[in-house]
Amino acid sequence: MTWIAHDFRSDTVTKPSEGMRRAMAEAEVGDDVYGDDPTVNRLQETLAAMLGREAGLFLPSGTQSNLAALMSHCGRGDEYIAGMAAHCYVNEAGGAAVLGSIQPQPIPNEPDGTLSLEAVAAAIKPDDIHFARTRLLALENTIGGKVLPLDYIEKAEALARQHGLGMHLDGARLFNAVVAGGVSAQQIASHFDTISVCLSKGLGAPLGSVLVGQRDLIERARRIRKMLGGGMRQAGIVAAAGLYALENNIDRLAEDHENAKRLGEGLSQYPQLKVEPVQTNMVFVTVVEGDPQRFDDQLRENGIGVHSRYGHQRWVTHLDVGKKDIDAALQVVDGLLTHWPDA
Repeated sequence: MTWIAHDFRSDTVTKPSEGMRRAMAEAEVGDDVYGDDPTVNRLQETLAAMLGREAGLFLPSGTQSNLAALMSHCGRGDEYIAGMAAHCYVNEAGGAAVLGSIQPQPIPNEPDGTLSLEAVAAAIKPDDIHFARTRLLALENTIGGKVLPLDYIEKAEALARQHGLGMHLDGARLFNAVVAGGVSAQQIASHFDTISVCLSKGLGAPLGSVLVGQRDLIERARRIRKMLGGGMRQAGIVAAAGLYALENNIDRLAEDHENAKRLGEGLSQYPQLKVEPVQTNMVFVTVVEGDPQRFDDQLRENGIGVHSRYGHQRWVTHLDVGKKDIDAALQVVDGLLTHWPDA
């Protein structure tokens, strides 16, 4: 594997800071399956309070957290509605269908990341033995780096409640939405029955997500977590990293957003690249001239890591890349594209 000096592939590549490692080393621990790890309990209680909910549950990953939520809302033969770009639909190996016997009903995402509420309403199944039972509307915020407007979330919830549906939020990057959108986490969370928050993305913890919601749903999810193999023992060691992240790394997300805008502005200077407007910590780029794979390969050969697929790139800023990394990346891009594609 080529050495990556400046890693923009994802905000999951961050490494624990010295302060976070110290918190992990000093964490008080117990057996979390028995519910007696004090640091895990404090993490769960802290995030539940931040989101105005009754309870929380610490899980190893966002994928498992979303799956536990879907299985808490839906039974075999039930259905959830989600966007075609939603992580819980496209990036979680079909777990809801494979492990939960839950049918996904995908809806195309609009350019701003929302789902057409008319399309959602049309997808809700009538009470008929021919159809899966629609039980849940699952949204994601942020999605593709975009923030869902609060008034849209309010309308989506009103539609869901009108049809007796539950509401789940994949809030893997919830705090990016909070910082960029100027609304509180409680304001967003108040419209959902369950909210999954990832600690290992922009917040910088090495692993873990917390599923937050009303107590009955969280207790269902606790049983499902055990079924899925997510019961951990002295998990306070990693829960301490999550607490440190919540206490120290939320406000600094604004720095990631500013860095992403700076990166996007720099990349947009080149006619070979089409750059989408930047809202949070993600820059989406399409190579419109020349061989996209060649461009990807040359970036990597020069120590620049990006996530790329079919000519579309995603550059993600995070706490381990700063202005110097952006300047270095833009310098490499300039060297590659000055004479592209003829060079």
